[in-house]
Amino acid sequence: MRRLGPEEWAGFTMLALCAAIGTPVLLGHGETRIPLALWGFLFVGMIATLLVAASTEVTRPRTARITYAASVILGWAVVFTAARSGMLLILLVLTAAMGSYIVSFRVTMAVVLLNTVVICATTAQLQVADSEVVLLTVLYLLIQVASVLSSAAILREQRMRRELAEAHVELRAASVMLAESTRSEERLRIARELHDLIGHQLTVLTLELETARHHKDPGEHVERADRVARDLLADVRRTVDGLRTEPIELRTALEAVVRDVPSLRISLHIDDDVRAYEEQAMALVRSVQEIVTNTIRHAAASSLRIDVRSTAEGVELTAVDDGRGTPDLQLGNGLRGLRERVVALGGHARFDGRHGFRVSALVPPQ
Repeated sequence: MRRLGPEEWAGFTMLALCAAIGTPVLLGHGETRIPLALWGFLFVGMIATLLVAASTEVTRPRTARITYAASVILGWAVVFTAARSGMLLILLVLTAAMGSYIVSFRVTMAVVLLNTVVICATTAQLQVADSEVVLLTVLYLLIQVASVLSSAAILREQRMRRELAEAHVELRAASVMLAESTRSEERLRIARELHDLIGHQLTVLTLELETARHHKDPGEHVERADRVARDLLADVRRTVDGLRTEPIELRTALEAVVRDVPSLRISLHIDDDVRAYEEQAMALVRSVQEIVTNTIRHAAASSLRIDVRSTAEGVELTAVDDGRGTPDLQLGNGLRGLRERVVALGGHARFDGRHGFRVSALVPPQ
């Protein structure tokens, strides 16, 4: 189960504060300009639309914007229809602060200005001195601006942390890919040299001995030399094949990709019998990189579990996070690339966003 972070606890605190502000009026300890039942409907509607906006800001942004607009309008109605606004003005501060997460900065500042007009009009109805109206209006304007700027600063810091984490994962993966590419090129170079030089020489030697056996009395030594030459040629070919297909250390490569990723706890489990050759391993490394990056960028998760095991069909990769998931799954370029890379090797990849986000991929043996 996903742990609640500071943002979730802050949201619950603000919800409790809103309920505490409106409860005295709902209990009849405050006067309203409209029937209490209707005022209570407006108040509950405002809280409900704020909750919907907050819960859909990532998965359904259009819904979030619509419900946010409804909460702003309902907030104005709640404040304006109360006989004495009092602490209810804090509700408008909350709607302004929420705007930073749902709409653009310009729209949020427009909400702040409109909230200020409502605060000024509401305070003027209380038949207080003009200086007090101005003081309260300016005070709540400054509080709203401070809340919006603070929220914007938090969002900017979160975005920078995500970008740093993504860059960290990409750098690790690139390092692994570069190291393996260098080793692969070296193996191919040695294989070519063995084949072109030693293999060619031994082939020539075998042909010469075959010719000698047909034209002269071969003798025991010639026959022995022929067998040795053929054995050496077979050994060279086996060595070349071994160099071309030598498996890489998959565990080391994947551990390097997921090591020290900021803001995300990753548990990696690899069966001891997992063996992957170059193309398989590179596909798995790239898949893990994309899974971690996708989790950081979209899932809002605190932990990610990755399992790699060997099956009769090949190497199976499973990853699941504790994030919010998405029932309406739409693959971006990264996940589409993951699927295409696995399918190109004859495997398959599946995605499930109903409970967190789950990726299952199978890479068949070569």
